[in-house]
Amino acid sequence: MSPDRPRPPESLAAALGGYAATRVIGLAVLAVAAAVAGKDGLHRLTGRWDAVWYVRIAENGYGYQVTLPNGSVHSDLAFFPLFPALERALSTVLPVDAATAGLLVSWAASLAAAWGIYAVGSHAAGRQAGVALAVLWGVYPTAFVQSMAYTETLFTALAAWSILAVLRDRWILAGALCVLAGLTRPTAAALIAAIGITALVTVVRERKLPARMAAGVLIAPLGWLAYIVYVGVREGSPTAYFDVQAAWGNSIDGGVALARFIWGLPPLAALGLCAALGLLAWLVVLCVRQKQPLPLLVYTIAVVVVSLIGAAYFGSRPRLMMPAFGLLLPAAVALVRLRVRNRILVLAGLALASGAYGAFTLLGSGPP
Repeated sequence: MSPDRPRPPESLAAALGGYAATRVIGLAVLAVAAAVAGKDGLHRLTGRWDAVWYVRIAENGYGYQVTLPNGSVHSDLAFFPLFPALERALSTVLPVDAATAGLLVSWAASLAAAWGIYAVGSHAAGRQAGVALAVLWGVYPTAFVQSMAYTETLFTALAAWSILAVLRDRWILAGALCVLAGLTRPTAAALIAAIGITALVTVVRERKLPARMAAGVLIAPLGWLAYIVYVGVREGSPTAYFDVQAAWGNSIDGGVALARFIWGLPPLAALGLCAALGLLAWLVVLCVRQKQPLPLLVYTIAVVVVSLIGAAYFGSRPRLMMPAFGLLLPAAVALVRLRVRNRILVLAGLALASGAYGAFTLLGSGPP
């Protein structure tokens, strides 16, 4: 190995250190903005929006619901169980409440996610690209969610390591990690698809089905299915989970809600949003042209599609796409072509911009 190329431990340290630096910058910007506004920045990370629902589940189990003035019922069954279970477990063994435990779980998972993203990026495009990919994930526009007691970091960590396991032909491990991802977020459907499609293509190409591959594919959807079945049995209806999600406004409509949202915007805002969607489509094309490993490519595209075809609150869609870290790999490869100094300046600028956007969003009234 040439002396000017970072060794694996040095690359990993750079990836984790760089990623951690982006999150520290984000938290620092939030702290300053919160102090200026006279608001509690820490409360924004642990005590608002979905974080409140997870804490309630951790403390009391499932069974809580709210009836809105329009008659809609929001049930806590919309939230998958692994994250609140970890909150409960950690608050039991440590002298912290469930909200603080959720923050600890999220922060620890964010480092595991950065490590997994680095490993996948290194496999796909080299170690320097892997480092850049991990740090870029930390400056994603809605990366402030990575510092909240939310499930995105836990899910992304499980997804990244599951994809890496597929790339290393460790199918049973990939399936087991997918089971945990399926107990974390409904987006695990994208990971299940990635494992299944990769296995199918491999079988067709090699004309054989190893037992470990079959086992990995079969166990991959069990976590996701287990929770869907649990809600169905609990509520006495096979479609209960989807009914719960529909009540939250999260049904799958093929993109109709998104089209209506764009149509209802002022012309300039609609044009800007269409340009953003065009940029997203261009990133997907770049991922395909880059010939990313099949499981990463399928997972990335599936996460994007799932995020766009639902009738969810529009402001949440960028956050829902954040686990699709493969979208950032073309930028990571381009970034490593810069000199190290310029690379650091670009990432520092992006970290400040991401932190400023995060502070603006967290100190505002709407959910991320």
